Amino acid sequence: MANSISKIAVLTSGGDSPGMNAAIRSVVRSCAYMKLKCVAIYRGYQGMIDGDFKEMNARSVNNIINKGGTILKSARCMEFRTPEGRKKGHDQLKKHNVDALVVIGGNGSFAGALKLNEEFNFPVMGIPGTIDNDILGTSYTIGFDTAINTVVEVIDKIRDTASSHNRLFFIEVMGRDVGHIALNAGVGAGAEEILIPEQNLGLDRLLDSLKRSKKSGKSSSIVIVAEGDKTGKNVFELKEYVEEHLPIYDVRVSVLGHMQRGGNPTCFDRVLASRMGVRAVEALLEGKTNYMVGIRDHKLILTPISEAIKAHTAVDEELIRVSDIMTT
Repeated sequence: MANSISKIAVLTSGGDSPGMNAAIRSVVRSCAYMKLKCVAIYRGYQGMIDGDFKEMNARSVNNIINKGGTILKSARCMEFRTPEGRKKGHDQLKKHNVDALVVIGGNGSFAGALKLNEEFNFPVMGIPGTIDNDILGTSYTIGFDTAINTVVEVIDKIRDTASSHNRLFFIEVMGRDVGHIALNAGVGAGAEEILIPEQNLGLDRLLDSLKRSKKSGKSSSIVIVAEGDKTGKNVFELKEYVEEHLPIYDVRVSVLGHMQRGGNPTCFDRVLASRMGVRAVEALLEGKTNYMVGIRDHKLILTPISEAIKAHTAVDEELIRVSDIMTT
């Protein structure tokens, strides 16, 4: 396979994350360094089906390493979930003489790449780009570090207001299935309580925690809530519940939403994306396919895509213990 690869395509798919542009840049420049042709596919798998391809060279990716989002755009593509749609995409790859594909995205994006390989024996390589940090086979995904730093910065600002007005703030962060953002940002910002999908702490514990905070002399509190928290109530219902049972609190809600996906990537995410992009191209040239590039113990590793998409990563139990101690 290695000798037959002379042209590699790269696309971004699913939700955008800070550092995707750095990964695109790395793939394109790695191809240039290794004397390979590189083509960008715009709008993810939808762009593949539509033939939205553009030749790239080292100068095509000037001044993008510091930019958030993705210059290649992204799109959800229902058509690619069908055999007919994937055949259209494969036909376009062959039409443009593409020999291998690098997919930057999350679980859904990798599932599409896996199908493409299984049905057409087309070489694929994945780079994990998602702020949720929920993909098996890597300690960090591209965009996670930037997202938690964004959240901590916002929480710091909200705490200024909370302290000034003696308020309790419920702050909802992204994390429908996993609580990595909530847990890390909550510990980093000194939240009084952290609610995550992996643990159903219950409303009684929340009330007890808030009572202890008030009794200890705290004039304000911050509670971080992952959007997938299992208390059975959304963040606005939590506000009403606390107001009903603890009327001493002046409660406010702040939903951070998509601001967590935006902003310039941190140095960590830029370096990680650069390393992963190089390794993705090298792995394809080594004849490997159906792998995702990950990082563990500061070393880059390859994990079969079929393994990477099996389940979500578990939250750090040690960090949960630290959180429990810090919220005492």
